[in-house]
Amino acid sequence: MMRHLIAILRGVEPQAAAAIAEVLVTAGITRIEVPLNSPDPLTSIRNMVGAVGDCAELGAGTVLTTKQVAAVKETGATFIVSPNCDLQVIRCTKTLRMKSFPGVFTPSECFAALKTGADALKLFPAGMAGIEGLKAIRAVLPEGTLVYAVGGARPSNFADWAAASADGFGLGSALYKPGMSPREVANRAAAVVTAYDGVFDG
Repeated sequence: MMRHLIAILRGVEPQAAAAIAEVLVTAGITRIEVPLNSPDPLTSIRNMVGAVGDCAELGAGTVLTTKQVAAVKETGATFIVSPNCDLQVIRCTKTLRMKSFPGVFTPSECFAALKTGADALKLFPAGMAGIEGLKAIRAVLPEGTLVYAVGGARPSNFADWAAASADGFGLGSALYKPGMSPREVANRAAAVVTAYDGVFDG
């Protein structure tokens, strides 16, 4: 089962990345990103690709330039996440045959991202857009558009976001904070998966 969940490991250290990725995959979260403003992020991504690349999708977040996209591609990663809607970044990502998840906040950004080839939209910051904001945007989006709520989504409000048409979620501190042990992350991941499955399979 492919859950529409993205684990955001902001601040993860390279020596911890593989073990954290392994417990996430075991819990059922199989799409994992390392933001590029983390310590030595490309090494962390390589380590995760080596550990779980056969059973998970690994990528980078906070990707702001085409040069960064190319560097991420070299790690073996398969997707790019950005906090913004940069059309050059989206085009470069698709040219390199990776999935593109740009950050959007307005209908104009949503349609520009989709027209340029985005695979899904990252509503960010979702907490600022709000439930009503997502409902309004969804009303005009093409059928089948995937929207992830990021920045404000957590297990306790998954149901509210899902009712407003969110397809999935990107989760940072709800899953991982720098220095957490694999066991701590495993416990949080289990709670996230239980909440997600309760909403989307219940």
